[in-house]
This record gives sequence, C-alpha cells and structure tokens, in this order.
Amino acid sequence: MSDPAGAPAATGLPHAARVELLHLLVSPEHAYFGRPRDGAADVPTTDADEVEVVARKGIVGDRFFGKAAHMDAAVTFLAVEAWEAVAADLRLGAVPDPLLARRNLVVRGLELDPLRGTEFLLETAAGSVLFHGGRPANPCAWMDRVVAPGAHRALRGRGGLRCTPLTSGRLSRGAATVRSAVPLDAARAGEAVLRRVPLP
Repeated sequence: MSDPAGAPAATGLPHAARVELLHLLVSPEHAYFGRPRDGAADVPTTDADEVEVVARKGIVGDRFFGKAAHMDAAVTFLAVEAWEAVAADLRLGAVPDPLLARRNLVVRGLELDPLRGTEFLLETAAGSVLFHGGRPANPCAWMDRVVAPGAHRALRGRGGLRCTPLTSGRLSRGAATVRSAVPLDAARAGEAVLRRVPLP
C-alpha cells in the first residue's frame, strides 16, 4: 500500500502501511510450560504504553531479551484480525484477550506473512525500529486451554511472526506506520497461510 500522506519512504522500503499498535506485552517469565491441563503459570505481565527495543536482543525486560536461543525471534508480532477470525471460526461469544497469545506486539491492519524474510521499519510516536521478519510464530496446544477448545488448530497459519530487531529504539502504543520492501494488504491480515515448505 502506498503511503497516503506522501511521506518520504525509508531507503529500500518504498511501501507504507498505516497500522495501529494495540498492545505491547512485556513479561520476564514464561507463562506456558509443562502440561496445559495443569494451568498457566501466574507470572508478571505488563501491557505497556511504551517499550525499549535493543538491536539483536529484543525488548528490555521481556523473557526473550538477550537469550541466545531466541536471537532470530526476539520480538513476536500478532495481527489482531487473526485473533478475531479465530473467534469467528469457533463461534465464540466474544473475541478473547489477544494477550493470551503471549505475542509482544499486537497490531491492527498489518499483513504479516509477506514480511517473512524481509526487513521492515515500524514507526511510532516514540520512535522506530528496523526488524527482520523471520519464521512464523506457530500456536501451541496451550491455546485450547486458555482460549477455547479448537483454538490451537484455528490459529495454524496465523499465529504471528517472529522477528529480529536490527536497530535500537522506543516503540509506543497507538497509530503507527510500517515501511516495507513489499506491498501489504490489510484486508488479508486475518487469513491463515499454510505452507509445506518455509521461506528461506
């Protein structure tokens, strides 16, 4: 989508999409481990108004920050439209809290799948961060426990995207812009994308 405001595009990132950053989840501990039937762990979780992102490390204060095993997936994104689609598929009476997915950034209006294997810039009122889109953030069996039976299957192909921050900066909740090398279609943000072979 072209930038409707005509703002200059970042070098090599000619496409701009207006989005809304709804939630910024920061938690120092994992809530889902062990057996789902035993219930989620009661861990401190913050839905922040603003977060600090450090290049190659992640979000300051988060459980993935600086962990070597998560360097290529330090920040996770979720399109809230995917969450809404799951609620519709399962005929739930209301859309569950998207923070149950435990993704760091919950965004409205952002098609995530085309960002796999590419760089994109997220600009907010507090600052901007350049990300590299990595592998899908696949849902886990915990979704059947904390959301509703069938949620695990319904989230396949739309569980989010794992990303590496390439620059440091601050991000804030609210209106934002994503600048990308590929065009994005907000109408497809909630669609499930299933592939036999992952992108390189």
